[in-house]
Amino acid sequence: MSKPQLSVVKIGGNVIDNESALQAFLVDFAALEGFKILVHGGGKIATKIAESLDITAIFHEGRRITDRPMLDVAVMTYAGLINKDITAKLQALQNNAMGFTGADGNLILSEKRKNAAVDFGFVGDVVAVNADLIQVLLLQNVVPVFSAITHDGKGQLFNTNADTIASTIAVACSNYFNVNLLYCFEKKGVLMDSENEESVIKNLTFEAYRELCEQKVIHSGMLPKLENCFDALHKGVSQIGIGSPEMLKKDNSIFTLVTA
Repeated sequence: MSKPQLSVVKIGGNVIDNESALQAFLVDFAALEGFKILVHGGGKIATKIAESLDITAIFHEGRRITDRPMLDVAVMTYAGLINKDITAKLQALQNNAMGFTGADGNLILSEKRKNAAVDFGFVGDVVAVNADLIQVLLLQNVVPVFSAITHDGKGQLFNTNADTIASTIAVACSNYFNVNLLYCFEKKGVLMDSENEESVIKNLTFEAYRELCEQKVIHSGMLPKLENCFDALHKGVSQIGIGSPEMLKKDNSIFTLVTA
């Protein structure tokens, strides 16, 4: 008996920042057939809110360091403002959306990031996903909307990379579903030339990826996302796409299909 189809879609902050772009994306997401899950970030909005509160955002090599004040902002922004705004907009599009952090229903358990060189503060790395409960929600026709907040099971919340949340949810749910993982962001896909928006790599295998890495062709900011992709494929995810929100439209073929 074949598994039902599940789409796990991650949307980046550059779309969330733009009201009209977000609405257009949500219309296409709401129209997706089959079971679906949305995972969102929202770092730029968190940074703006932090600045309005005289809290300075701290980064190390492009990754946010989350101290106690910044954790409060992240929880308010991701789990509150952005998550509930998206949930309400999906309800208006006749999708029965329900917003979650990892702490809700013990859906995503994390541990504090272990890094000998840098202390990222209250940043968590995913340990476990409660796929059993996610399956129950999906079968009740709920559309889960996950913010980038998880917990450690001991009362501590963590800021967590949304790309990683999407891939770990996709892997965990692959026991029950045929999972299609989609990363939507501001580019049309993985580019051969970061200066040329039209240089989309249509199909990227692991072997081709390694060759392009050696040639230093792929932009460094894309590497963690692609590592997540190949790890997810290795662990049971059926198919992964990377591209702009247009990727959700049935007639769009310009995006990067990542395959093992």
